[in-house]
Formats: sequence, structure tokens, C-alpha cells
Amino acid sequence: MDRRSFMMTGGGALAATALPGSAAQASTWPPPWEPTVRFNVISDIQGDLADFGKALDDIARTTPDSAGLGIAGDITPRGYDFEYAQVAETLKRHPHPRTVAWAIGNHEFYVPKWRDPDTLAQETWPNGVTEDSLFRSFFTFAGRNTTYTETSFGGVPVLCLGTERYAKYHDPKLWDEVWLSDTQFTWLERRLAHWARWRKPVMVLTHHPLPDTVSGTRNKLYLSDYLQADRLLSVLGRYPDVFLFSGHTHWDLTLADWAVRRVVPGTGNLEGFPVLNTAAVQVGWKDDGKGGEVSLGGAFNQGLQVEVGRRAVVVKARDFTTGTWLKQITIPLHNTLY
Repeated sequence: MDRRSFMMTGGGALAATALPGSAAQASTWPPPWEPTVRFNVISDIQGDLADFGKALDDIARTTPDSAGLGIAGDITPRGYDFEYAQVAETLKRHPHPRTVAWAIGNHEFYVPKWRDPDTLAQETWPNGVTEDSLFRSFFTFAGRNTTYTETSFGGVPVLCLGTERYAKYHDPKLWDEVWLSDTQFTWLERRLAHWARWRKPVMVLTHHPLPDTVSGTRNKLYLSDYLQADRLLSVLGRYPDVFLFSGHTHWDLTLADWAVRRVVPGTGNLEGFPVLNTAAVQVGWKDDGKGGEVSLGGAFNQGLQVEVGRRAVVVKARDFTTGTWLKQITIPLHNTLY
């Protein structure tokens, strides 16, 4: 069974912050942060609630002072309301950081492949399911009304990006490709420029990886995830202290290219910006040597711990199943307040 077949048969928050200058923020702007801020990033739960709970328990032990938890998409296996409720219940039953930032993934749009929760019916897609209902389910769960948003982990800016269309509703030749509106691009450009002026690093969470970045992104399966990849790269590529976290591939954090710097020609930033793979909670995959993938098999449950200091960011790769650190990287900051 290939990756796409496996994904199709498997069944198994926060509002944008006010802009600077508002009355509510005038006395505390910019938001302060501690000398070192720690937070965690995971992705691709996809119905594996047991491993999600195990990851939360491990994070509570290793990062008891975690300022936030970023979840980079594929929160659910298919996007049913009861699946979102199961995630919320699991979160409630396990210790977790108070602030959680949710990014939307492609699995949040898989309800239309099913006639009912027990009957796969891709031949009759979308089975009466509207695109709007899928977004409303995510918005209700995440507590906001856009797929993109900004929050703060201990004073560290965190931006979530997300598709604003499910591509197949707009073009029958497409499926999961990401589309961002001009409004989202303008918002992203303004927020990155704002934080650059304040000399703060920015953490960006998105589900789909950008091409030619972290593990798996030179595989043909991940070359066309974004309909506007060049435009997004040109925005992110201007800033050496913008950190992009992406999931979707489920590729192992032990690989050499789990963390890279992506240089975007024409941006004037010759050092590029850091990109990090968030691995997955649900299952691991690897290259099959033929341009596709095969499952790693066995237990797989990985994620990241991030430490933001005044002069550098340390990212540690964690195996939640074995309770061990896999590796770490220290990334110096170019602009600091101190």
C-alpha cells in the first residue's frame, strides 16, 4: 500500500493579536520575554490519540516551563467534528502548555472522501460535504475565524499559516495543494516586517513543507504542495531570523536534513532562513528509492523542543516513544535586543 492509499483509508487557539498601537497594548509594547523561552512543536496527530497523550506527558516532564505548544497541522485524521472533540478531550486529560497554536493541515479536509465515518466513498466525492463546513469545523475547534493567526509563546511571536481553499473544490485536477489569499500574504509581510523592526525572531508554523527545504522535500510527492511556493519563499526568504516549522512528510528527525537554511535568490538575504521538520506523532515514512515512500513501521512519535535565547535559538529533536533526545542544533540570531 502506498502513502496516498494509506492516508485515504486511515480513519483510525487563538484569535489574531491586536496590532501595535492599540490602547490595550500601549503600556506593554513590545511584549517582553524571559532570557530563555522554551516551547514545543509537534504535528500530524491524525487520530493517534495514544501517542498524542504520550507526547504531551513527555513534554510535561522535559519542558515543565514550556511557554506554548505549536501543532503544525493534521490535527485529525479526516476533519469530523467528533475527531476534533477527541483531540480536545485528550488535551484536557494530559498536562500541556496553556497556550496552544493550531495550524490547519490537509487531513482536516478529508470528510468529503467518506459517505459516513465508516464508509470510504472517494468515487462520489464530496458526498454532499461543503467546503465551508470543513473550515467552520476547524474554526470552531481552534477558536478563531481565519486559518492564519498570530500568538505569543512567552513573548516570542508565533505565526500560523494555512490554506484558505481546499483545492479540489476549485479544480478537479488538484487535491491538497495550498492556496493563500492576497490578504494573508499582506498580513504575513506586515507582521514579519514589524518584528524585524523590533529585532525579534519569528516562529512560523505551516503544515505543508516548502520545496527544497527539509527532509523529503526533494521527493516528487512534495514538490507542488503550494500553488504559490515562489511567492511565499520570497516573503520568508528576506529574514534570517524567521524560523519555519513544517510537517506533513512524517520523515524521521534523525535524517541529516531535518534542519536547513533555505536561501532564496533575489531577497538580499544570502544566509537564508532556518527551516525545521516537525516529524509526526502518528507514523513515520522514508524514501523508497523510487521517488515515493514506504512506512518506517513500528512505533514512531517525534517532535521538537525550542529554546529561544537572546543571542541564539536551540532546537532539540525528541523521540517521545523512547523518551530520548535525538539531536540538537544551535542557530545564532542575527538581530537581538541586547
